[in-house]
Amino acid sequence: MQDKTVDRAGLRGDCADCFGLCCVALPFARSADFALDKPAGRPCPNLAEDHRCGIHERLRQKGFTGCTVYDCFGAGQKVSQVTFGGRDWRGAPAEHARAMFEVFPVVRQLHELLWYLTEALGLPAARPVHPELRRALERTETLTRQSPEELAALDVPAHRQEVNVLLLRTSELARAGVRGRKKDRRGADLMGARLRGADLRGANLRGAYLIAADLTGADLRGADLIGADLRDTDLTDADLTDAIFLTQPQLNAARGGAGTRLPGSVTRPVHWTAGR
Repeated sequence: MQDKTVDRAGLRGDCADCFGLCCVALPFARSADFALDKPAGRPCPNLAEDHRCGIHERLRQKGFTGCTVYDCFGAGQKVSQVTFGGRDWRGAPAEHARAMFEVFPVVRQLHELLWYLTEALGLPAARPVHPELRRALERTETLTRQSPEELAALDVPAHRQEVNVLLLRTSELARAGVRGRKKDRRGADLMGARLRGADLRGANLRGAYLIAADLTGADLRGADLIGADLRDTDLTDADLTDAIFLTQPQLNAARGGAGTRLPGSVTRPVHWTAGR
């Protein structure tokens, strides 16, 4: 169903080329996901001088599960090395640091769109809209390379809406070729739902709330999972082969195991087998 040659190398976080932006720019509140409060723009106390996490291997044990779920889609290295030309925020003028922290979430959203557009271009069934998808991808990539001032002023919601029209069409084309009934669960409240063994082939699950739902052994082949909330969703032995628009952060937030079948665009989270 998908073209396995699609290259997403630049759309995965590379901490070695980033100045720890997610650990500084983003805020978080004490909760089940974070062990303490941190305002935006203040470095996490676990951030070392070399921009590496001092407790990376023990994040879940230390109460920072939210950090293990997050992924910047490569925005961190783009802002660090391209937008700001490799100039660190440490020791820089306050306005430089503020600009970097303001721009990072913007580029992160654009890179997420690049992920979806890249995947869409790898779907043979979406060939009728490939020219439009390619133009949208080129336009989005161009936006990521704007100046800090231009990025800060960018109307991201408007651009997302334009791209979403194409992604909706892509989803319709891709799922039309999936055998079986196409269930429409777009935006549905399925929190805690018992869907063990459910046939959800080609289902529309865009934006669905699947928090703590039981999808053990469910068939999700060809399902559209863009924006679906998979926090604590049980995907043990579920088949997500060729599920479309599934991201690594979604998968990291879920539960699964060795028997969970995944599309080639994502990797099996370490905590699935190492324990939570």
